[in-house]
Amino acid sequence: MKLRLTILLSALCLFAACSGSGGGNKAPNQPPVSTECSVADQKQTTLEIARDWYLWNDRLPVSVDLDGFATVDELLLHLMSFSPAGPDSAPVDRFSSIGPAAADQQFFGEGRFEGFGFGFRFEAADDMRITRVYADSPAAAGGLARGQQILALNGRSVADIVAAEGTAGLFAILGTSPVTFSLRPVTGDDFDTTVARDIVTIDPIPQWRLIPRDGLAPIGYLEFAQFISTADPELDTVFADFRANDVTDIIVDLRYNGGGLVTTAEFLGDLLGGAMFAGDIFTETRFNADRADFNEIRRFVNILNRSVSVSRLVIIATDSTASASEMVANGMAPHVEVAIVGSPTFGKPIGQAGFEFCENVLRITAFQLFNADGFGDYFGGLPVTPGCEAPDDLSVAVGADDDPNMVEALGYLDTGACPAAAAAGLAAKPSAPAPARTLLRGSPARVYANSL
Repeated sequence: MKLRLTILLSALCLFAACSGSGGGNKAPNQPPVSTECSVADQKQTTLEIARDWYLWNDRLPVSVDLDGFATVDELLLHLMSFSPAGPDSAPVDRFSSIGPAAADQQFFGEGRFEGFGFGFRFEAADDMRITRVYADSPAAAGGLARGQQILALNGRSVADIVAAEGTAGLFAILGTSPVTFSLRPVTGDDFDTTVARDIVTIDPIPQWRLIPRDGLAPIGYLEFAQFISTADPELDTVFADFRANDVTDIIVDLRYNGGGLVTTAEFLGDLLGGAMFAGDIFTETRFNADRADFNEIRRFVNILNRSVSVSRLVIIATDSTASASEMVANGMAPHVEVAIVGSPTFGKPIGQAGFEFCENVLRITAFQLFNADGFGDYFGGLPVTPGCEAPDDLSVAVGADDDPNMVEALGYLDTGACPAAAAAGLAAKPSAPAPARTLLRGSPARVYANSL
């Protein structure tokens, strides 16, 4: 089995089967670990990769009885249990995984996956709300929309499913097709709709625009949904327009962006900072002590006619803002004024190296990211700028004039303080590093609830 290493920064499981990976920027010449693809061979390969590349490989046991694990997944879960634990003994590493290479390439290379095409979150244990619906998806065709409450699946109420089987029961149903959704819209009557899974194509930048200001250059706004390769040409177009209009204040809406490709995150960093900070440090990648030769400093690159001279950057965030999204915010913070509006981010300064073998990709947590100031311990999430807290109101369209997050973001850029901060008499300041914590934010239900 020839191994190929790829780099991924993603926190959220994006398919019903929880598969996903990505291309990256490091490709060491790894010798074949095995020439066969039996379960025994794959377990041996997985263990050897973990011993070489796992970020916490020094915590792995000296001896592992491979015969004690029926599948590679069971072995991987066991290895993950040796990552540093939080106060309730929950492992930090909830991200190492193995999945089909074809699906990985389809998602991160083509922006396509098989599913319904919507995201959701829980407002309460039995209150399941739709956060977004991808354009031209089966969900959109079936009438699903932002803000709707999912009351029942296939005739079973969400409350009953959660009470009997937990959130796993919801995902089990959502892994089938078709599914009948019972929905309660923001306004209007409840209704049922039956939706079948199909190929969904993600638009990584659902919207962007220039926001005019009297006597000043316009503000640039973009909603960025996912760090996938198809985002790169769209980013190129957006920032060409920003640059042509002398934009220096930018709002990047990352409220549901769980991460993705490091290369795309680096490209966004170059577009934001390359014109002013070319050659300066954007991020530093650190592997375990045995793989320190692969540590890398990534410096800003000026993209001709695209990189802007950003002076203030506002990030709209929720606890679904993770990984590559956090990498951009943290990487920019030493260089420009960065404000975070909304709620604290997820908290994932670590990423996965992906090894392809036997038509699968093993993505194992292998590195941690730091900014130019050496800060990378935001396991508790990047904090909101004081006074810039805002709810993600599902009854309002993302990025609309009355979106509470946009009200705060624009107020910050207009006055230097979010309206909430000004009303409270607070002096808003750029985000400070969060205290280091080992327990990641967010419940497992939120982690796996991004896109179906």
